[in-house]
Amino acid sequence: MERTVTWQGVDYRIALTKQQSGGAIGMFVSTDQPGYGPPRHIHDDADETFYVLTGEVDFWMDGEISTAQAGDVVFIPRGREHTFRVAGTLAARMLTIMTPGGFETFFADVAQEGLTIPDDMKRIAEIGAGYNLRFTGPPLGHE
Repeated sequence: MERTVTWQGVDYRIALTKQQSGGAIGMFVSTDQPGYGPPRHIHDDADETFYVLTGEVDFWMDGEISTAQAGDVVFIPRGREHTFRVAGTLAARMLTIMTPGGFETFFADVAQEGLTIPDDMKRIAEIGAGYNLRFTGPPLGHE
């Protein structure tokens, strides 16, 4: 059951839910606009793997920045502080795999309430807590 959710100008196509995988994984494809990136955060219960399909993305983890391009894979172990930002002038498409699954429905929850970053961070953080997600700092480039 594929479903697309748009939040903060990013399209998230849910490709596989935890229900479809028996809880093992959740997968979504995002189309992120140039300059976009979420606030720094930690997934306490899930590993996050990004496969960059198109574009160029700067990833920040534990104070280190690395740049990934189409065909590159970035693995973020659970419990590690991280974020990313789309570099350059073109949108980036990424396949994101969460193990175990469940986080893929976060975007629908925040979009349904019409929440925005940074205006509604308190409520977004409350919703995130239900997904074992903690926000820890500003987006990359907004330090």
